[in-house]
Amino acid sequence: MLYVTSDLHGYPLPRFLRLLDKANFSATDQLIVLGDVIDRYGDGGIMTLRWMMSQPNTWLLMGNHEAMLLSCSFLFDTITDQSLAAMNNGKIELLSAWMMNGASPTLASLRALFHEDPEVANALIRYLRDAPLYQLLEVEGRRYVLTHAGLGGFSPKKLLSEYTADELLWHRPLPDEEYFSDATVIFGHTSTDYYGHQYANHLLRTPTWIDIDTGAGQGRHPMLLRLGDEAAFYVEG
Repeated sequence: MLYVTSDLHGYPLPRFLRLLDKANFSATDQLIVLGDVIDRYGDGGIMTLRWMMSQPNTWLLMGNHEAMLLSCSFLFDTITDQSLAAMNNGKIELLSAWMMNGASPTLASLRALFHEDPEVANALIRYLRDAPLYQLLEVEGRRYVLTHAGLGGFSPKKLLSEYTADELLWHRPLPDEEYFSDATVIFGHTSTDYYGHQYANHLLRTPTWIDIDTGAGQGRHPMLLRLGDEAAFYVEG
């Protein structure tokens, strides 16, 4: 079985593992996380990323928060006269944007990890850099397109490789926005209650897309979607 989740935003790893147990997730299953593991809460998602890196059946797609972290990777360079001189307004703006989006707990955890085990910390940064922007797959005869934020600037004639990073990482689909007729697009990024309070804490399904961001970034809980039969699993309580 293949499961997807999104926008964990520092959600406690033990609680997330209990959600996997609820879905009977096992070593023979696969999990794809549609970005935004990091920032906002707890340890900023670093423990969860380290767990994901150790799992042969778990993969990460790039989220806008991971992209913001990578845009500020200069923070993890050795401080020298040259690196200080290179700290220009552009880099300050990138850092400011990340900080305004909840970077503090992630930065604190990364700072500690670089101090304790720089090899692991650098491996984590490489892991984020390797995360793809999208994935196209078929499960039990159903075709899916996985991205972090949907498909900005959509055209049925547009190749997935032609979408910009911003179109895949920062888009917020309108409720009546339609995508492919022969594949379902699954994404997070936009908490479902953005479309109305009646959708809070549950996935939102339209004829062509499914939003699985159930608000962990706002202090609520993530969910799991099993592809194929599209069964949904939620945190209780």
